[in-house]
Amino acid sequence: MRDYWIQNKEFNYFHILVGAGPSGLAVAACLAQRAVPSLILERDNCIGPLWRKRTYNHISLHLAKQYCSLPHLPHSETTPTYIPKSEFISYLDSYAERFHLRIRFGCQVESALYDHKSGRWILKAKNGDVLEEYVGRYLVVAAGENNEKVVPDVNGLESFKGVVIHSSEYRTGFAFKGKDVLVVGSGNSGTEIAFDLFEAGARTLVVVRSPIHIVNKEIYLFGMRLMKYLPMSIVDYIIHLLCYLRFGNTAKYGLRWPDIGLMNMKFSTPTYLVVDVGTYDRIKTGEIQVLPSFISIEGNIVAFSNGQAHHFDAIIFATGYRSTIRQWLETDEGLIGDDGMAKNKYPDHWKGRNGFYCAGLNRNGLHGSSEDGLLIENDISNEYILSKEANGVNFEGKNKSV
Repeated sequence: MRDYWIQNKEFNYFHILVGAGPSGLAVAACLAQRAVPSLILERDNCIGPLWRKRTYNHISLHLAKQYCSLPHLPHSETTPTYIPKSEFISYLDSYAERFHLRIRFGCQVESALYDHKSGRWILKAKNGDVLEEYVGRYLVVAAGENNEKVVPDVNGLESFKGVVIHSSEYRTGFAFKGKDVLVVGSGNSGTEIAFDLFEAGARTLVVVRSPIHIVNKEIYLFGMRLMKYLPMSIVDYIIHLLCYLRFGNTAKYGLRWPDIGLMNMKFSTPTYLVVDVGTYDRIKTGEIQVLPSFISIEGNIVAFSNGQAHHFDAIIFATGYRSTIRQWLETDEGLIGDDGMAKNKYPDHWKGRNGFYCAGLNRNGLHGSSEDGLLIENDISNEYILSKEANGVNFEGKNKSV
């Protein structure tokens, strides 16, 4: 992908986007369809860095491909229903090429604020030893929630003599064959890594601290289809019944269900459901063990809240990420919450004041990224086309030595 540096006097209304993941690509492609110019600023050196650099080798998308395409480019008939990592990365690369997206790589945004006097957004971004300034009429934040890894503060962790990594650093279980491995976290990353470790020959235990909804891909897909025709409460009842028929009473194995329904939780809370890839059957047989929260670490011995203590050779923290958007966004125009995610609930989450938008920040996955792209496309393109200033100049790029 070409690295673009633009000083363009041809177009008005340059739209600046932060983040070259699926959300940023979706918005830029939608604008390109309407001939609205935009520029993506990406701190990493590639498209889709989360998928390319921070996911394990065997991962695939949890939802069927019809729910995982970006706007204006559906997946082909030959694409697997549940797309593996390598094919999805290729899709993102092809998507950016197809719509001729302008992307500035290695560009770490340091600040973004709205200048009321000029009616423009002013961004300052670090690129190596150079501080670059970008000015645009519109700003889209599409940096996502997976900016900074989270590792909890654990009593005695510094004394642990084995391997300690975050799930973003995990690629394959073969390096842990024959080892005792503790996976901390029972979301999708934690449960899938636990299964991957088991298949590679590791002795795996996983910490489950909170209630989780566990569902397989087939039931999840069925539920998504039902959402088109039935109220959410009815869909949740049906999914709950199907999950009970498939999994039985999961609480017997340390996996309690939340009080809220699965789809309700997906669309109204920051908590993710867990799509089972085979982990649960191994938990039932005892081949993967479930443990509650741990209270301390002393050397290679980890003590748990149920009174048990176990020796481990490695600990993998599948404890998620946090957004860093609030660290550089100086004015949010009523759109971004303290956690760096969309402040308002769907469907009023994507548009703020003064030409400010966000995409992919309402925890609705790739389907949400696609939907946000189309909403922003319609909102901006209409104003761009109708504006009396359409032939003016209002984007500049400047280099300033640090």
